[in-house]
Amino acid sequence: MVDGLCSETGKPLELKSQPFPTAEVLNLRISIIDEMAAFRTASLLHFKSSFSSSSSSFFSANCSEGVCKATMSSSSPMFKATPVSLPKLQSRGLVEKLEIGSGFKIPTFTDAVADTRLNSSVASHSDPVVAAKLYAITEAIADRVEMHRNVGEQRENWNRLLLTSLNAVTLGAATMVGLAAAATTGTPITALKMSSTLLYLAATGMSVVMNKLQPSQLAEEQRNAARLFQQLHCQLQSKLCLGDLNNNQVEEAMEKVLALDRAYPLPLLGSMIEKFPTTVEPATWWPQQKKMHKHKEASTKLNENGWSRMLEEEMREVVGVLKRKDLPEYLRLSQKALKINKILAVSGPLLTLVGAIGSAFVGSCSGAWPALLGVVAGSMASVVNTVEHGGQVGMVFEMYRNNAGFFKLMEETIESNVNLRDVRKRENGQVFEIKVALQLGRSLSELRQLATSKSSSSSRKELGEFASKLF
Repeated sequence: MVDGLCSETGKPLELKSQPFPTAEVLNLRISIIDEMAAFRTASLLHFKSSFSSSSSSFFSANCSEGVCKATMSSSSPMFKATPVSLPKLQSRGLVEKLEIGSGFKIPTFTDAVADTRLNSSVASHSDPVVAAKLYAITEAIADRVEMHRNVGEQRENWNRLLLTSLNAVTLGAATMVGLAAAATTGTPITALKMSSTLLYLAATGMSVVMNKLQPSQLAEEQRNAARLFQQLHCQLQSKLCLGDLNNNQVEEAMEKVLALDRAYPLPLLGSMIEKFPTTVEPATWWPQQKKMHKHKEASTKLNENGWSRMLEEEMREVVGVLKRKDLPEYLRLSQKALKINKILAVSGPLLTLVGAIGSAFVGSCSGAWPALLGVVAGSMASVVNTVEHGGQVGMVFEMYRNNAGFFKLMEETIESNVNLRDVRKRENGQVFEIKVALQLGRSLSELRQLATSKSSSSSRKELGEFASKLF
């Protein structure tokens, strides 16, 4: 006996125990319940059709006051001996159970539609051959970064060691000239004269070679090359992470690598950059971009890809300030550094040569002028060499020239984006604005304040405000 409550009176009700169902009946019940759950969650059409074929009986559940009653339709007995035609359900795997329990379809490689979509998305996202090419270029760039760093350190050591040796030789020669002038007998005078003269001539040759190579400028070139190659390496890594690769990116990367090789060569003989050019030009380490004519008419759909008319005017005003102030200023500073370096490069060997002539005439001519000439010229030569190479005037010239090239690259990059008629082919306007602001050392509000109106730009020109706050 099983105790229960009556649904109408609420009094205890005695229910007669039903006979325990057989295994066939239990299997039938499990099949029906499993069929209903699969129909609700997975929406399987063949289950729906098979279930609708047995529409003569239906299942209804009434729950009242915690007591559930299950009844079948009166048109058919509860259990018949006739077999029910239901699809035989096979044991499901883990993936199928997850699909039924969560209510969404998990794509597998057996699903033809999902497999096709997955393959198409991967194929459109990146080409394995293109990715392999970019990886090869990235590895070559990483190797170049290490080479330029090593060569830069080596040439920095050259500058320090050669300067120390040159000053030691020059001061030694000047000291011997003074000792020769103080000697009274003929033999010591001859030995000191010959030694000082040879040392002065050696110092002259060392100074000529050192001034021709400019080790401090060579070291600065290699530092710039290592930094720019590292920047290109990071850009390629970002492209590889984002995907959407194509052969144009491979060609562009190759052109950038070769342009950097031409701008900052490793060998000294044959391809070394001219250290004393007649005209100062900004350093160029990027491929020459195609000149695009400025379109006068308004671009269609300018609000796409993060661009707007206001942003275009802002970028044009930034280019104007760079052309008016920043680029001419750094070219002017480069010319000043080049003039100073030329004067020092000529003065050093000339002074050591004069010291050699003075030391040669010590004791041969009456008067103190040969000794005075030899000692003073040697001392001045040491000062000139220290200022030129210790002060790294060649490095300063290269730094200013490289800064001018940086502003020139910014001009070309901004103009190539603004003058491109198809807005969708441009770089995203919001991202591009952030890049320009960071390269100039400004915030977005300061960058927008820089480009307000023509009247304010003329007042800024009178005040001498530059676009860059970084250099």
